[in-house]
Amino acid sequence: MFRSVLPLLLILAGFLLSGSHARADGDPGNGEAAFQQCDACHDVGGDARNRTGPVLNNIVGRRAATRSGYIYSRGMREAGSEGLVWTQEALDAYITNPRRFVRGTRMAFAGIRDEQIRADIIAYLLTLKFDDTADDRVYP
Repeated sequence: MFRSVLPLLLILAGFLLSGSHARADGDPGNGEAAFQQCDACHDVGGDARNRTGPVLNNIVGRRAATRSGYIYSRGMREAGSEGLVWTQEALDAYITNPRRFVRGTRMAFAGIRDEQIRADIIAYLLTLKFDDTADDRVYP
């Protein structure tokens, strides 16, 4: 029973922790610029490779901890196995405070408090349609 409810609880916790959810009016151009604070650890694009963090191509709609070739933390693997999917809302909550949203993640980034910057980054992530692998996707 608990395992079937956990993904919903994770998303709800993200809403409560962030105080809001990703705005629908994020600007991908601004998000690309804001993504510079992410690109020290995450790669994107057609020739992207896993770094300290996994490649973030096609992240929206992907089940957590499913990027091939990357070794995830125990906390992230557990969240993925319990059904966490990177919806826009889940990404918003995670980007707000990664360690609070997924206990045991190795991501050392403190988070982004500004709602608009998070919305812009998520809008940018939505544009990254490279190397999609069907088995990692939960929805298109």
